[in-house]
Amino acid sequence: MHLLNLGILAHVDAGKTSLTERLLHSVGVIDEIGRVDDGNTQTDTLALERRRGITIKSAVVSFAIDDVTVNLIDTPGHPDFIAEVERVLGVLDGAVLVVSAVEGVQAQTRVLMRTLQRLRIPTLVFVNKIDRRGADHEGVLRAISERLTPSAVPMGTAGGLGTPGAHFVPGLGPAALDVLADHDDGLLSAYVEGTVSDARLRAALVDGTRQALVHPVYFGSAVTGAGVDELIEGIKELLPAADGDPDGPLSGTVFKVERGPAGEKVAYARMFSGTLRTRDRIPFGDAREDARITAISVFEHGTDVRRDTVPAGRIAKLRGLADIRIGDSLGEPRKAYGQVFAPPTLETVVVPGPGTDGRALHLALTRLAEQDPLIGLRHDEVRRETSVSLYGEVQKEVIQATLADEFGLDVTFRETTPLCIERPAGTGAAAEFIKKDANPFLATVGLRVDPAAPGTGVGFRLEVELGSMPYAFFKAVEDTVRDTLGQGLHGWQVTDCTVTMTHCGYWPRQSHSHQGFDKSMSSTGADFRGLTPLVLVEALRRAGTQVHEPMHRFRVEAPADTLGALLPVLAALRAVPQTTETRGDTCVLEGVVPADRVHELEQRLPGLTRGEGELESAFEHYAPVTHGTLPCRPRTDSNPLNRREYLLNVTRRVGG
Repeated sequence: MHLLNLGILAHVDAGKTSLTERLLHSVGVIDEIGRVDDGNTQTDTLALERRRGITIKSAVVSFAIDDVTVNLIDTPGHPDFIAEVERVLGVLDGAVLVVSAVEGVQAQTRVLMRTLQRLRIPTLVFVNKIDRRGADHEGVLRAISERLTPSAVPMGTAGGLGTPGAHFVPGLGPAALDVLADHDDGLLSAYVEGTVSDARLRAALVDGTRQALVHPVYFGSAVTGAGVDELIEGIKELLPAADGDPDGPLSGTVFKVERGPAGEKVAYARMFSGTLRTRDRIPFGDAREDARITAISVFEHGTDVRRDTVPAGRIAKLRGLADIRIGDSLGEPRKAYGQVFAPPTLETVVVPGPGTDGRALHLALTRLAEQDPLIGLRHDEVRRETSVSLYGEVQKEVIQATLADEFGLDVTFRETTPLCIERPAGTGAAAEFIKKDANPFLATVGLRVDPAAPGTGVGFRLEVELGSMPYAFFKAVEDTVRDTLGQGLHGWQVTDCTVTMTHCGYWPRQSHSHQGFDKSMSSTGADFRGLTPLVLVEALRRAGTQVHEPMHRFRVEAPADTLGALLPVLAALRAVPQTTETRGDTCVLEGVVPADRVHELEQRLPGLTRGEGELESAFEHYAPVTHGTLPCRPRTDSNPLNRREYLLNVTRRVGG
């Protein structure tokens, strides 16, 4: 028996969760198919998911197809929960991408397919809802080839479209041969010689699919079951088995963390190598802390069951890892995909409602951030405010409902604002020396800030000898530099720069006879951590920083005769169309728009285009803010921009 960890992905409302239910019914795991509208599906277990009819958290359920054990992971379709999808991608052996036969290829469908192709994850496409009025076989297949993948292989044809009797007729036609021959020289030669057999064609299909070179396309209906048996056969035959040596070194990745009934952390992990046993002590995370596994559950026959071991290839729920975080490695770290999707570009302040305790709210938000590491929390002690970073307005509504349902906390939100960054405008340097210039710290620190290429992050270099002072002091400076750059001259994170240490100095450990260590004459790490922010912000002042706002690339497809109404609105939203293309009665506009205006554009587009407009947008880059008042963000640290205030906060002594 071999294993397959399978993800189901789709644009929201394409029928992904309904397909999951149909698959589980077809293989005998459930006797009755749940409905999203009725709130009784197997994978949407959260009350909020059932109430809203959308998937918010990924869920795992297992079933068998003959000798293949499938761990099926149902993922959210709404773009606001793309972080959930990102975490799942790293543990998949294959995927099924669901497309609606009525709505066709949509914006999120394209984002997902591009990512699956970049990560070379073998993918089947299932065109759902062929029984619905408006279902289109040829048009959707053409859109898949043009907008998703030119290597689409039709696995048959659909008949009776738009009726309850809609059905799928399997069979590889001439179009399949054309696509497969492009990726298989041997098949191309056989085609030219006229010796292509069904077995040879099928072998090329299996090989091309498992290498993620071609993408088989099935048509069907999750509601009626049409085409689902053929899809199940495709999952069994075409997708690769999970690999990994159960006798190798232990290695796994955590892709989900939830809280158990007693508040304990439960980690969902995919094992890539080795075998994990109950009571094993394993290192995990960046700090390589050790913890003992107290319980293991694996997924079998539609539920999770306790086991003493979990071998390579399987997914398990692990208990005992109190400090585990999403993305942590278990045992030997493996090469990660890195961040697949863009980080959140919006932010809002959470406002406690009447009677809501601020401390309880902070704890609840911290727990939510544990489950979604791309939700960044920012706590302002002075104003007693907590901000959260977001992908969109739906995510904000879900956070509000989750706090009410799971924690009994009533909250509202302030207006959503863009999450900007700062980049150095030039080069700046500063230094402070021990016992000079009213420096109250027993440390000498000199730093230079230089701009770096966009997307490179923060680099730290030394222009002083590494042996000129204890390594711990250098580490204190570097760590403090990175922390301090979290809030620049305007309060935003400073990135795309190189910070170079140009001066250093310390007083060695001093002691007096019979009295031991004399702090007043000896440098400590606290001296370097205290002085570094003052030096760094002075270097930033001299370099200057420029605030950049997040920009999304947009693509609007709308009737050509609505262009006159659309363009003024785009201009008012500060959207900049860069290309315009007319295709018959349809016009396609592409350009850039500020991230905080995307939601308004989504809301206004249907009214401007008679409901026929389609918007696709994704984060592309940060652009300098050139309009209006420069956005600033309140500081949450000890404010090294104000020397007197900083020294009062940090040392309780006033320096010059």
